[in-house]
Amino acid sequence: QVLLVESGGGLVQAGGSLRLSCTASGRTFSSVAMAWFRQAPGKEREFVAAITRSGGGTYYADSVKGRFTISRDNAKNAVYLQMNSLKPEDTAVYYCAGRTAVGLITNPGRYDYWGQGTQVTVSS
Repeated sequence: QVLLVESGGGLVQAGGSLRLSCTASGRTFSSVAMAWFRQAPGKEREFVAAITRSGGGTYYADSVKGRFTISRDNAKNAVYLQMNSLKPEDTAVYYCAGRTAVGLITNPGRYDYWGQGTQVTVSS
């Protein structure tokens, strides 16, 4: 079992930046591939970014490519999402998720562990 806790959300103006953090406890963190998803009101949960267990591979949704960066620090049991050039359409609850199988997966149904979410609001 892995317990995930997100932090770092908040209110920011368009064009600004935020850094989300997700800390894990339980199972050995380096054995878990991680990802960030987001869900806006009335919309389905959507994939944002994923990172392999070692951190050597990453994958991004087209909507955030070039603006967001996912990273991890296995020594600190943490994964991060640096968000730059934020847009109002980035407003959502952001969730970190983990899965023990290999691969950079965009389907939320394939993830075993979820955090409680952190709200990101981008004002225009």
